[in-house]
Amino acid sequence: MAKAKPTLKWQRDPEGMRRRILEAAKQEFATHGLAGARVDRIAAKAGANKRMLYYHVGNKESLYLTILEGAYEKIRAEERGLDLEHLDPPEAIKRLIDFTWNYFLRNPEFLALLNTENLAKARHLKHSTKVKSMHSPFVEMIRTVVNRGVASGDFQVAVDPVQLYISIAALAFFYLSNSATLSVIFGRDLLSQQAKDERLDHMVSLVLAALTGKSFAIFARDKLAKLRVPLHQTA
Repeated sequence: MAKAKPTLKWQRDPEGMRRRILEAAKQEFATHGLAGARVDRIAAKAGANKRMLYYHVGNKESLYLTILEGAYEKIRAEERGLDLEHLDPPEAIKRLIDFTWNYFLRNPEFLALLNTENLAKARHLKHSTKVKSMHSPFVEMIRTVVNRGVASGDFQVAVDPVQLYISIAALAFFYLSNSATLSVIFGRDLLSQQAKDERLDHMVSLVLAALTGKSFAIFARDKLAKLRVPLHQTA
């Protein structure tokens, strides 16, 4: 009687293996980009082999797209937990800016993946069937906050929610993705804690001044200190 083939470790925990592959791939693509990433290194870091990797996630480009989609899913999921709908509109915008800034700080691989895909002119993201559906509810969430702000008299105009979010993300993204060169050019350590705190206060003041039509000075740091909700206290 023939012996049954032993069940391999990865076959006993296929989801665990998939998670390890995806985490290793995220770090590999963030560090080396798509062109420089190596399937051998991803497999080794995940404790897998190339056959197992292809079985779980497909070829390198399929894996890259999966990582991109997962990166967007993660940030959109966390944004949904901000509870913006139940905050006064100015406080909701402050919380969104605070979250976006700190998310970028905590997830530098996200910025690296975006840089890689933008260099590729979004060639891979165009094939995603998930990304657009992820972003529609997020845009509507911002639109609702802005419209409430106009109705309450807090905001002067119902700005385009897409433009507003792009402006918020750009204020954070450019600063962080270019911090090395900007630090040299301006002779400042832009990643010191003081510099990061000042940047966040500047972003909040700038955006709220634009939305409310009030002076930038009104939203200075000493006044914001009483208003800002620490990120760990968000819903």
